[in-house]
Amino acid sequence: MITILGPTASGKTSLATACCMKFGGEIISADSRQVYRRMDIGTGKDLADYVVDGVRVPYHLIDIVEPGTKYNLFEYQKDFATAYSDISKRGALPVMCGGTGLYIEAVLNGYNLVPVPENKDLRQKLGSKTLEELTGMLAELKSENGSNMHNTTDVDTVKRAIRAIEIECYYKENVRSNECSMPKVDSVIFGISVERDERRRRITKRLRQRLDDGMVDEVRGLLSEGIPAENLIYYGLEYKYVTQYIIGEFSYEEMFRRLEIAIHQFAKRQMTWFRGMERRGFKIHWIDAGMSMDDKIALVSNIYENER
Repeated sequence: MITILGPTASGKTSLATACCMKFGGEIISADSRQVYRRMDIGTGKDLADYVVDGVRVPYHLIDIVEPGTKYNLFEYQKDFATAYSDISKRGALPVMCGGTGLYIEAVLNGYNLVPVPENKDLRQKLGSKTLEELTGMLAELKSENGSNMHNTTDVDTVKRAIRAIEIECYYKENVRSNECSMPKVDSVIFGISVERDERRRRITKRLRQRLDDGMVDEVRGLLSEGIPAENLIYYGLEYKYVTQYIIGEFSYEEMFRRLEIAIHQFAKRQMTWFRGMERRGFKIHWIDAGMSMDDKIALVSNIYENER
């Protein structure tokens, strides 16, 4: 398999689709929010990028669940295994592409997971705590458990933090049984590197473009379907801040300012996760985002052929 990772707005999808054209591949998305239908602009699906020279590149694990539901890592592992097997059986090359470090590492490391039930008593106990307090508790639990199992890049709301603590507590207190055992997947890993100021420029430009393209109307449409505002806020980033703007918590200017800062912070945390993967033994071949596509593909091709 080829894996292409990188922070938001780095150009992962266009490189992944070019690789698919080069090697006869199909994309398996590794994005925790692109699984949701009708959440297109805010999650950056950029489906037009999946058409290269008039040819549609097949993709998997995008648009597979309804908004308002809470898709999780356990479900992703199962869905990934199904997609990977299907692609491989047809003789195509799986190309995993995304920015959710936890999903990527879970696949590459073959994490063993069990579905974790809700703990209503714990949720009630934690409900009055701030996000900062919950983040501290989660870090302590992760340290005690020796766990890399929660992606701090996604823990940007109280509900997400509580769910992450709930999972860590469950693993701490229960013997793992009936695990979803997944073998490690061999992959050549490529990361797209963007210089900090350029990354910030790209993020701001793309945020403005998404708003111009109708991101606020997209969120209004989801709310009009009856999806509770708190469920959209749970998804974080664009859906959190745009929803808060729509329900009157922020002005448009305040929403933009807060969201811009949050995305910059998110991208920084993504890179921290990927650097952590390197410390945990993963070899990532970094590619400068400023290179031409032809040069990127030549570099990927050379490294892939040498390491496969």
